[in-house]
Amino acid sequence: MRHWGYVHFRTGLKIVSAGYWCEEDGAGNLTLVKFFLDPIKKIHFNPKKKGWIMETTREEYASELPEINEITTADLFECLRDGWKDYKSAPFVGLFFSAFYVLGGYVIISVLFFSGDIWWVMPLTVGFPLLAPFAGVGFYATSCLIEHKETVTWRRVLACALMERKRQIPWVGAIIVMWFLLYLLISHAIFAITMGLSALTNIGGSLELFFTPTGLGMIFGEIVVGAGFAFALFTITLLSLPLLLEREVDFVTGILTSVRAVMLNFGVLMVWALIIAAIMFVSMLPGLLGLFVAMPVLGHATWHLYRKLLDAPVNGKLHF
Repeated sequence: MRHWGYVHFRTGLKIVSAGYWCEEDGAGNLTLVKFFLDPIKKIHFNPKKKGWIMETTREEYASELPEINEITTADLFECLRDGWKDYKSAPFVGLFFSAFYVLGGYVIISVLFFSGDIWWVMPLTVGFPLLAPFAGVGFYATSCLIEHKETVTWRRVLACALMERKRQIPWVGAIIVMWFLLYLLISHAIFAITMGLSALTNIGGSLELFFTPTGLGMIFGEIVVGAGFAFALFTITLLSLPLLLEREVDFVTGILTSVRAVMLNFGVLMVWALIIAAIMFVSMLPGLLGLFVAMPVLGHATWHLYRKLLDAPVNGKLHF
């Protein structure tokens, strides 16, 4: 019996496919018959053709990073307009990815109210937007397809989201989750410190807690800490997620590039951060329903902002 297979290994900036062909004897022992290198081929079994075939795959090189551009506040509003155009071009994508976020919010709020721990509403309300970059991949992929004048379909967008699980974006996702959990831990500590002895009473189900001087102090502390966490997350994810989606770079390079871009355009991007915070806050007021519009528009707008900060790659090709 013949056995074909392939493995990948990196040589410098290039990922090479190594194919092998083995023969199996009656005792189950394998003998290597042929071993070859091919940078653009892979071997797999095709059930329809009932045989092993070689198929061409894309060559993967570490992408060269372009220079970071300086932008103005006028560019921010242009990105918002472009984001709105992308949302109108493919509204089904925006509604689909936003639905997970909105439904997740409803689940969290329902659990909190039914459990009686109402005080958790404040830290989760402040921290909930920290998870927004998760939905960004779908929006970035959609804007990328529109930019390349490709047809936006469920298959293309979902294929991109599924392919990313084997690349670098999950590492950034892990950082986001850990950041959110750390924020919740610190938020709980703020509650314990500010409430003092009153925490020994049954105040978990009382909204009056938030309107006492102590409660207002706790809210102020939650907002300040939440703003700090949001700024740090904004800095590392602004460019890293779209950059990792489009180019072959590792997540550390993506994060460092994002930080450099924020530092270079600090004033303008702080305005952008305030715009995001204001839009997200207002969209959450009508029972989170505003997120069905706010999240897609901001997601698409972020892609266009990424494109203004980093020029498009020369002869850039889609990998999804």
